[in-house]
Amino acid sequence: MKYGITLLCLLLAGFSGISAQRQVPEDIDIEQIRKLQYAQLAISNLYVDSVDQKKLAEDAINGMLEKLDPHSSYTNAEQTKKLNEPLEGNFEGIGVQFNMLDDTLVVIQPTSKGPSEKAGIVAGDRIVSVDGEVIAGVKMERDSIMRKLRGPKGTKVLLGVVRHGVRGLLTFNLTRDKIPVNTVDAVYMIAPGVGYIHLDSFGATSGKEIHEAIASLKEKEMKSLIFDLQMNGGGYLGAAAEVASEFLPSGSLVVYTEGRTSPRQVLNASGGGLFRNGRLVVLVDEYTASAAEIVSGAIQDHDRGTIVGRRTFGKGLVQRPVELPDGSMIRLTVSHYYTPSGRCIQKPYVKGDKEQYGKDLINRFDHGELMHADSIRLDSTKVYKTLVKGRTVYGGGGVMPDVFVPLDTAAYTPYYRAISRNNLITLAALKYADESRKDIKRKYKDFSDFQDHYQVPQALIDDIEKKARDKGIKPKDEAERGETLEDLRFMLKALVAYNVWDRSEYFRIINTRNDIVKKAIEVVRAKD
Repeated sequence: MKYGITLLCLLLAGFSGISAQRQVPEDIDIEQIRKLQYAQLAISNLYVDSVDQKKLAEDAINGMLEKLDPHSSYTNAEQTKKLNEPLEGNFEGIGVQFNMLDDTLVVIQPTSKGPSEKAGIVAGDRIVSVDGEVIAGVKMERDSIMRKLRGPKGTKVLLGVVRHGVRGLLTFNLTRDKIPVNTVDAVYMIAPGVGYIHLDSFGATSGKEIHEAIASLKEKEMKSLIFDLQMNGGGYLGAAAEVASEFLPSGSLVVYTEGRTSPRQVLNASGGGLFRNGRLVVLVDEYTASAAEIVSGAIQDHDRGTIVGRRTFGKGLVQRPVELPDGSMIRLTVSHYYTPSGRCIQKPYVKGDKEQYGKDLINRFDHGELMHADSIRLDSTKVYKTLVKGRTVYGGGGVMPDVFVPLDTAAYTPYYRAISRNNLITLAALKYADESRKDIKRKYKDFSDFQDHYQVPQALIDDIEKKARDKGIKPKDEAERGETLEDLRFMLKALVAYNVWDRSEYFRIINTRNDIVKKAIEVVRAKD
């Protein structure tokens, strides 16, 4: 016990010395910081049972953050690495897109010019061992497999591969390398003269990716652009400014941020944008958030394009990463961001009540907002004007689109949703594509030929229905079954396209039924 008290005294004396040497902000209460340190040491040294000191510290951090805004958060070292990789633009590994089929890793696509492609690994290969350790048929977690495949650039890894039509086990000795993580999902001409880009998130390379995507579409004589930010949850603030710079005149205000201790930071559009003229339509929905709202709000405030869809999520808070010595991180809200007209689009919240904040989208649905524009609750005390045409826009809860598109609540039957929830569609498509990849590529000269002529085989539908019956999933009547089978064929075709080609081809099929995309095409054509 004396030992524990001695430690406490040393710590408090040391802290007093530090505070005396360094200037501490006036609103920092040193006594409260001492109290936290005292409590940690008291519990660690005096508590009746042994305690996990790391967990004790993490619980204390989480406890503090839970009483703040809904977006301040803590992640341990492993979680931090996982969260950062999609945004940093690359990771180190072997470079494959894969999925798990019957407890076996199946390669969907090797990354272009990555280690796997250079070594000769092809789509459809099954990686069954890593450095002699079997990973197939042993019910290994996906994260565990990824950890074995990834590793520092320059390190070697020996893969055991099974390939259709080839006897025995193939071995590949790969050297790991930097693998790019692309944030652009789809780039194609959706209609004559109309380009389409879908951006999944705002990462370190998003600005460069969008620049290259626009350049490729302009080579195909693009005059108008549909920029899809549906389901885009945001990312880096700087990436938002880079992307917006492709559409706004150089020097235009994109966003500014301000906080209690964070000085005002202004981000303007830089030079070199490729689509500062031409018709622009931006697609948003209730999951469009953060950096995606910054771009949407800037384009709307400058009257540069038309926003089509549904009111966005409403995240107007900026988090600063605070790195801790063990690799863990606190993402602490330090400021609000404001669109060029001065709007803060953060939706209301009560500090410490993350549960209610998380129910916002459910509440929107219950209030009818997602189906009816006149059910949207706009804050009449936060009215702003766009900077060119002087149109009225609102703050206090997301970006309201210029053209509203209601959510189709009857899009899928209960029978279809039950099949989907049990993952029967995705697994069936993966297995079928894996077995039929070569036949499909041989039968259809390119994706356009596939899109125009491919029909999902009835045997694949029958197999899904049988597996559904085995799980007790049945339609209520033949009418529901007929409607479900039509949707099944459509989704299966899109998933087969993804597994045989890539995500861009998946979107080319899916978008033919997306109401927001279809409305965007109408908006573009209406201005011709």
